[in-house]
Amino acid sequence: MADEGCCAGGLRLDPAVREDARRRLLSVRGHVEGVLRMLEDDQVYCVDVLKQLKAVAGALDKVGGLVLNSHLRRHVVTAHERGDQERIVEELMEILKYR
Repeated sequence: MADEGCCAGGLRLDPAVREDARRRLLSVRGHVEGVLRMLEDDQVYCVDVLKQLKAVAGALDKVGGLVLNSHLRRHVVTAHERGDQERIVEELMEILKYR
C-alpha cells in the first residue's frame, strides 16, 4: 500500500532482505507445485498434504515478517519526522486485520 510520502516509488528493501524473501518465495512456489501434484495422486495421505500446506503457510509468514520488519525499520520509526504518523498507523492497522 504505497500511497505517497515515504513509501512512494516502489519497494525499498535492503538487498539482503529482498534476496532472502525472493529465495523463500521460490521455495514456497516449489512446495505449492508439490502440493498440486499430491492432489492429483490418489495414493497420497491427507495428512501429508496438510503438512505441506502448513509448511507453505509458515514460509509465507516468514516472508511477511521480513517485509514487515523492513517497513518498521525504514518507515515507521521515521514517521514522526515526516509528519505522517497517522497514515502509518492506519497502514499498520490495515495490515493487522489480515494477521
